[in-house]
Amino acid sequence: MAVVALTTLGSVTVTASQASAATPVSVTFAAAEDVFVSQAEPAKSFATATWLSVCGSGCGGAGAGQRLALTRFKVTGIPEDAEDLKVTLDVVSARTTDTTISAHQVTGTWSEAATTWSNRPAVDGTAIGSKTGFTTGSTTRLDVSSAVKGDGTYAFALTGTSDTTTVLMSSRESGNRGPKLTVTYTEGAGGQEQTDGPLPFTLAGTAALRASGKKVFAHYFTPYPVSLDNQAPAGDYYARNYLKPEGESGKHAAYGGLLRDRPIGRAPLSGDYALADFKTEVKQAIAAGLDGFTVDILSVTSAHWTRVQNLIKAAEAVDPGFKIVLMPDTNGLASVDSATFASSIAKLAASKSVYRLADNRLVVAPFKAEGRTAAWWADWMKTMETKHGIKVALVPTFLDFNKNRAAFASISYGFSNWGNRNPAGNASLTANITTAHDMDKIWMQPVSVQDERPNQGIFDEAGNTENLRASWKGAIDGKADWVQLTTWNDYSENTQFAPSANAGWTYLDINAYYLTCYKLGCPKITNDVAYLTHRIQPVAATPTYAQTKLMKLRGGSTAARDTVEVLSMLTAAGKVSVTIGGTTQTYDAPAGVSAKTFPLKAGTASATVTRNAATTAKVVSPYPITTTPHVQDLHYRAASSDR
Repeated sequence: MAVVALTTLGSVTVTASQASAATPVSVTFAAAEDVFVSQAEPAKSFATATWLSVCGSGCGGAGAGQRLALTRFKVTGIPEDAEDLKVTLDVVSARTTDTTISAHQVTGTWSEAATTWSNRPAVDGTAIGSKTGFTTGSTTRLDVSSAVKGDGTYAFALTGTSDTTTVLMSSRESGNRGPKLTVTYTEGAGGQEQTDGPLPFTLAGTAALRASGKKVFAHYFTPYPVSLDNQAPAGDYYARNYLKPEGESGKHAAYGGLLRDRPIGRAPLSGDYALADFKTEVKQAIAAGLDGFTVDILSVTSAHWTRVQNLIKAAEAVDPGFKIVLMPDTNGLASVDSATFASSIAKLAASKSVYRLADNRLVVAPFKAEGRTAAWWADWMKTMETKHGIKVALVPTFLDFNKNRAAFASISYGFSNWGNRNPAGNASLTANITTAHDMDKIWMQPVSVQDERPNQGIFDEAGNTENLRASWKGAIDGKADWVQLTTWNDYSENTQFAPSANAGWTYLDINAYYLTCYKLGCPKITNDVAYLTHRIQPVAATPTYAQTKLMKLRGGSTAARDTVEVLSMLTAAGKVSVTIGGTTQTYDAPAGVSAKTFPLKAGTASATVTRNAATTAKVVSPYPITTTPHVQDLHYRAASSDR
């Protein structure tokens, strides 16, 4: 099977030709913002237009009809020792014209949403690059090398002198054909040095990640904290009752036990162990680059309510900048009246760790928002404001976005949906994001690893890490405003990103790369790392335990498959040897990010990366593969060469 080179991520594209310091490296950055303004309509915003218009003062036959386009890029990951820096501003034409456009540096401030001709920023009068002649659908490149010196934010204006309009694709046009900035360079002498650490790149500091307007939260599910009884992991509640078919007096025997994975255990603690465990999880999430948790509120009275309060308290103690988004669950709160619900949310909202917008509105993102009518939510929001003095920014998370978006539009700050957990279901994610943006709403995109539910008898085919990569690609390509990892710790649905017995930190480590691409642009790979993912049984294997309820593939899912995947992130091209069940195969992996799958076989799995006869990365999965599992277990295991 061919190696799949994962070189495109919507906002950033990296070539796979980084084999030596003498080989040019090209990195492409999509526009962070782009818009045009019109002298003939000085107060009008064109922020939703899918095109950019550029023409002279006689445009459209008007005496004062000039149009100019603005575009901004955030450049990251260019080495300080980069040499022979060449930069082009790349635009795709929507028409064939013989016009000329010129690129100028923008010296004033502006935003895509708010800029009009009347408040347009100052533009440098000297052109730094020009081009004449445009063909429909073709890319034209303007040399702007003199303006770009490395990492930073760069804004340009495109102007023209002709009365004929030059029409270019904007970033809102489908097909990823908006303006791009291509930076080409060769690396200096130190460009290929290996770095230490568990990640294949240097993760930006917390302050830099939080400075991004794009936010990444993880959905916290209160039934599964680190520990339920403060016992050693070998004999704690998870081990005794959730992982064994006989647990909880056999109530989970039909499906082989409630869970297949669990949080990484720890020795018993003294004092308030529950609060200490929440602090641990907050620290884990911060270390993984996350902005906060969306916490599922299942109750306002039970142990789940106590856990919500403790999670907020833990965030306050560890780092108040780590935000908790309140996510009331309409399934669990079905019997709670509006006034009680308002009082409970107001109590939580007093914490400085609970997420508010810059205008002090409290963000509330109800799960299965359609479990209550839009009118109910509107009345509740009014109660929050009149009785508790709290204005709410509602971001409903729907099970069916398209069915409910119109009803909730007038009361919502943004939208989200719970989403799918298989590559087929995550193949066209930008449509929902575009729809939300066209309705002037922010969008919180779900990003997921996998989904297997023994007690419900259903599973999605994640395709190793394919689903994770596909859902991140949708968030990046669609320019989602926020991301919700679904989930941090729902072990009953096996959707967890959290450090766990079956995956360690592997999924969070892979996620950190794409999180960085989303927030700051894809980072430079500085350390060879290989990740292995696989199930411990073929999908169709029959368990030896007398399990009467087996998981079946969800309708509409990607087809089930039995594969071991090597996901590599390499500083330069290398040779990868993969051994599965005693059979070894070798392939050439490119620089950057790539994935290759192999048939699942009974035994053990490992992968070794070599370059110039030296081993640069090796991963051995600690999870044996069998054709005779004790219980049906379709959860993908994961291992990293650097953990």
